Amino acid sequence: MTARAREVVLCLNCGSSSLRYALFDVDGAAPVAIKRGSVDGVAHGEHASAFDAMFKALRESGAPSPTMVGHRVVHGGVAHVKPERIDDALLEHLGTLVPLAPLHLPAAISGIEATRKRYPALPQVACFDTAFHAGMPEVARRLPLPSRFDEEGIRRFGFHGLSYEYVMGTLGDPSPARVIIAHLGSGASLVAVEDGRAIDTTMGFTPTGGIMMGTRSGDLDPGTLAYLLREQKVDVATLERMIERESGLLAVGGTADMKTLLSRADQDPRAKLAVQMFSYAVKKAIGGFVAALGGLDVLAFTGAIGEHAAEVRRQACEGLEAMGIALDAERNQRSDDVISANASRVSVRVARTEEDLVVAKHAKRVLGAR
Repeated sequence: MTARAREVVLCLNCGSSSLRYALFDVDGAAPVAIKRGSVDGVAHGEHASAFDAMFKALRESGAPSPTMVGHRVVHGGVAHVKPERIDDALLEHLGTLVPLAPLHLPAAISGIEATRKRYPALPQVACFDTAFHAGMPEVARRLPLPSRFDEEGIRRFGFHGLSYEYVMGTLGDPSPARVIIAHLGSGASLVAVEDGRAIDTTMGFTPTGGIMMGTRSGDLDPGTLAYLLREQKVDVATLERMIERESGLLAVGGTADMKTLLSRADQDPRAKLAVQMFSYAVKKAIGGFVAALGGLDVLAFTGAIGEHAAEVRRQACEGLEAMGIALDAERNQRSDDVISANASRVSVRVARTEEDLVVAKHAKRVLGAR
């Protein structure tokens, strides 16, 4: 009798300028990473070559061939609120959602199509970042626009859900009752979680909203946009490019890279201001969510900035002692797992997120043992 081949998930995270991939053995109780890699510096519209490079790297590494594929998909819209097996209908519907996440969804769709071409017989699963927030109460989900727009699905969705799901899984079972997670990277958002359920988040209808980010503006006074369109004669395409690719840290500090900004902050006022503005936005969001939760048990930082930028964490938490948040300077500087002071009522943590691990688990669950 021929031995059954082990189940291996290829997890794909197709960003606007990068492709991250991981292979997981999912035969056991918990996924085990076999290989991870990335293709960076992917130009707009050139994801096909990135996939060619990934497939070549996997083949040459001697890693086992995948038996299933899981994709991180940023936006699922109103209809897709849990991981799903990908079929033609789902792929077609994702195409209609591209205007909601134009930086991310085209790359994800390209990834699904490239994988179909390379592995036509393999089942694929879409894991949606928006799904974590699907149960948000209407008071947080609804936009204050005429009802017809809400009925058409124009509402606050929230993103970074796979990262939030992973971090919640590190906090124990049952998880603490009141949690704030700050996913801070080139894209950045925060979420308030009560009894395991997302009750509010900073990002909204698209991943451009919320706090300022690497190249994204975050929330703006709607009147500002109307003014730019009317008085500055900025066309819609230019405005969209500006708020998605030319704003945020890049606009204020001259670069979207937080590590570079921090290295320049002592000599460059623009860099210093960019760091301050970003940290201040995080602080305000934390304060607002503490109010929404009626207190706080755990504050967790994750994402490239959240995990590595001690100065951002320091500035974001400074002055929040009245809310029970106090950092230990040395622990924070070392980026320890727990960075709060012994006397802090709130446990402040640094969590190294693994979105691909969550994708692997979902792919196995959706497809089941075969």
